[in-house]
Amino acid sequence: MATPNEELIERFYSAFARRDGATMAACYTADATFSDPVFQNLSGDEPGAMWRMLTERAEDLRIELLEHEAGEGQGSAHWVADYSYAQTGRPVRNDIRASFGFRDGLIGEHVDDFDLYAWTRQALGLTGRLLGWTPILRGAVRKRARAALDEFRQREDT
Repeated sequence: MATPNEELIERFYSAFARRDGATMAACYTADATFSDPVFQNLSGDEPGAMWRMLTERAEDLRIELLEHEAGEGQGSAHWVADYSYAQTGRPVRNDIRASFGFRDGLIGEHVDDFDLYAWTRQALGLTGRLLGWTPILRGAVRKRARAALDEFRQREDT
């Protein structure tokens, strides 16, 4: 029988597979933190807004939860996302390891880890292959993602 936190992980990724960002956002505490190689140091309502933005934009997203486990306070997941990167139309297969901290039956801390260079090679093609390992391109990717999230949050607030 699954633990409540394992069920929470299943609910989160099931919502992701359905492109239901609102349900994903509801899995977080009000003061949650999230970080990955692109979206770094998000907090409060930012993680939920990020998932709502990504699921709204997704046209051909496929999510597969490969494995997960969770105890009382900590959990982990291994999942894969297949999609076309919106800016280039290039196909991406992102293999991700997640770690979770739980509080009050919700996700309080969430860290996703993946190979950013592998992602840039897929998403950006030749540019990603040549420059994806450099701090300049990585910084540009992060800056573009942050600007998109800020713009999305402003639209949600109006």
